[in-house]
Amino acid sequence: MAENRPARPMGRRRGARGEKAKDFKGTIRKLLHYMGGYRIAILVVMIFAAGSTIFTVIGPKILGNATTELFSGLIRKLSGQGSIDFAKIGRILLGLIAMYAASALFAFIQGWTMTTVSQKLCRRLREEISQKINRMPLKYFEKNTVGDVLSRVTNDVDTLGMGLNQSITQLITSVCTLIGVVIMMLSISPLMTGITVLILPLSLLIVAAIVKKSQKYFVAQQANLGKIDGQIEETFSGHNIVKAFNREKTEVGRFRETNRMLYESAWKSQFLSGLMQPLMNFVSNIGYVAVAISGAMLASAGTITIGDITAFIQYVKSFTQPITQLAQVSNMLQSMAAAAERIFEFLEEEEETESVKDPVSPSVIRGEVSFEHVRFGYDPSKIIIQDFNCEVRQGQTVAIVGPTGAGKTTMIKLLMRFYDVNSGCIRLNGHKLDEFDRNGLRSGFGMVLQDTWLFKGTIMENIRYGRLDATDEEVIEAAKKARADKFIRSLPDGYQMVVNEEASNISQGQKQLLTIARAILADNPIMILDEATSSVDTRTEQLIQTAMDQLMEGRTSFVIAHRLSTIRNADLILVMKDGNIIEQGSHDELIEKNGFYADLYQSQFATA
Repeated sequence: MAENRPARPMGRRRGARGEKAKDFKGTIRKLLHYMGGYRIAILVVMIFAAGSTIFTVIGPKILGNATTELFSGLIRKLSGQGSIDFAKIGRILLGLIAMYAASALFAFIQGWTMTTVSQKLCRRLREEISQKINRMPLKYFEKNTVGDVLSRVTNDVDTLGMGLNQSITQLITSVCTLIGVVIMMLSISPLMTGITVLILPLSLLIVAAIVKKSQKYFVAQQANLGKIDGQIEETFSGHNIVKAFNREKTEVGRFRETNRMLYESAWKSQFLSGLMQPLMNFVSNIGYVAVAISGAMLASAGTITIGDITAFIQYVKSFTQPITQLAQVSNMLQSMAAAAERIFEFLEEEEETESVKDPVSPSVIRGEVSFEHVRFGYDPSKIIIQDFNCEVRQGQTVAIVGPTGAGKTTMIKLLMRFYDVNSGCIRLNGHKLDEFDRNGLRSGFGMVLQDTWLFKGTIMENIRYGRLDATDEEVIEAAKKARADKFIRSLPDGYQMVVNEEASNISQGQKQLLTIARAILADNPIMILDEATSSVDTRTEQLIQTAMDQLMEGRTSFVIAHRLSTIRNADLILVMKDGNIIEQGSHDELIEKNGFYADLYQSQFATA
């Protein structure tokens, strides 16, 4: 069926090894633009995240006051000058509990709000990708694997959602924590603050080195995820072929290689990201030692209290923690940007022109078709349809025959405007194809292909797909015309039997009859039948041929067939070779010419 198609790659190679984001800043700008509709919600997140952080930052200082009061009371008690004021300590601790409770409430509100925003954005992106798919030209899907497109809808959108949910909140809290901690440390001891800040350049150097190294691996990880999804989809959808040719080891080897590349990129990105915490802990411990030494000296001099030292030590830990978090946010942003870049790259792909100014109404399509000096090539530099000319009258049955690669299926794609001609034109009832909206144009065609397509649902629903507003009686009548009613009623649940996902619970011939019933129900003026009987036995072929005769009655029909016995009664037979019509006429006329068609027919008869 597939002729002269561009080669379909096994998987996308972009970013397979260490490719960096093409435009990190541009991708982030696009993402911020998408989030523009959630400005108020994000403002709420920022306010509550900042509030939660402020309460958390103030906590150690208040706890230090309680420690100082407890230590002072203990000294007074030991010296006989008083006792511990537990009431005051209790008030301090109750205030601290209230502050931490408020911090937890604020954190809950900002977390709930940010999760809502990120998931709404993911839902919007999935919907846009789904709608985009319907506007994409056929050539995109012939050059890219289904698995790669699925990966963008699932893996990339999920990665974006999780990264967005965590990174924005983490970024706000980390910045607020860092600023707040510095202010609180300065209020306790500028000297110890200066000592602590000295570790900052070392922290930044570590963070910058790790982020720079890990960025390319996060990008490669997303690209390899798309590639491995494509291979899985491709292998399992053709599992029967793999087993028939004993290619299990080949496919396993191919999968292992892709899986190895994914493992390497994922391992390196996660390992480098995981190095951040132990390295920052090491830097933090150096800070502890410096603070402990300087704090002891200041305390012995009586310039700082014990509570302030305990609070300051907690602030030292809080000082390095947001730096680590900012580094982790940077890693998340890299991963998120890589996923977002793939999503936006897909959303910005070239689309088919759906509508034209003052389009011709589809109601004018009655079945007259003319091909005028049509030239076409999937690659403009490699023309495969040289100079195609043909006039088809309304109600005629036109058979297109020829060897594989002659351009038969390509002509049907041009007629449906899956591709546009390079030069020349195709007319329907005197109007050029580009004068119609694509949807309007295609509403004039019905198709029955060699590769039947049924979805998971009842037989009634599968037939009704041809015309969604059809009644049950109209569906049954279409099935009767397609010679499908008898076998449908013999099934366990009749018209309500559910076809499974692979449509493996009915035979190939039965599937073909259902697609013919669907086409009869659609009642289009022009019918296209592409190798509709090539994959069934002779008896089933006769049954399908009878159904097809019913389908083609009163319609202009284009029939592509390798079995020439099925098109003997066609009004016009076009014999194609190398993109040109080399013979045309009725069956008897072409046999009398004793040319290329006669050779094809006689060779099939001799083979039979």
